[in-house]
Amino acid sequence: MRVTFAEILTSAADRAGFPPPGSPEIAFLGRSNVGKSSLLNRLVNRKQLARTSGTPGKTRLIHFYRVERGAAELRLVDLPGYGYAKVSKSERQRWQRLIEDYLGDRPTLRAAVLLQDVRRDISEDETLLVEWLAERDIPTVLALTKVDKLKPMRRAQRVRALRLAANLPAHRVIATSAEKGIGVPDLWTALDETLHPSSG
Repeated sequence: MRVTFAEILTSAADRAGFPPPGSPEIAFLGRSNVGKSSLLNRLVNRKQLARTSGTPGKTRLIHFYRVERGAAELRLVDLPGYGYAKVSKSERQRWQRLIEDYLGDRPTLRAAVLLQDVRRDISEDETLLVEWLAERDIPTVLALTKVDKLKPMRRAQRVRALRLAANLPAHRVIATSAEKGIGVPDLWTALDETLHPSSG
């Protein structure tokens, strides 16, 4: 199914700014500058729905996007990037509280997409996040970004290594490139499975 409509619903600096729960929501998380905004734009086939920036740590709000695919409506939720050192400790703590306020108590949250640069190793930040989400029964899809930067054999090696490091099933680890459009249909397929789990 192709995306027929996409718009920004709202941006929130704290829990009070979250929109009322409605359509199913999918959260996008990752380190600063991992390419969240670029991949979101590619997923909805819009060039500037999510604002991209070359400056790590630019996204300091939670952005809610309303998306229509066929007859279905859902929300894609862009959370602030983590792990960027060039902000104050208090600012990093505020980001963490904002992210945990959303992830820990959002009744319409159906899945989380964790973005990981395919060229970087998974750190304790990512493994703890996957475990934290699993404890709350929130399925995680690992989107490996910027795979076009690697040659095919090296890419396959990195995908396999990161899948093992994240301890996720193969169908929930997707190699993507926002620039080339690689993996976008596969990512939608993985997300659809989390939204509509098989009864069997």
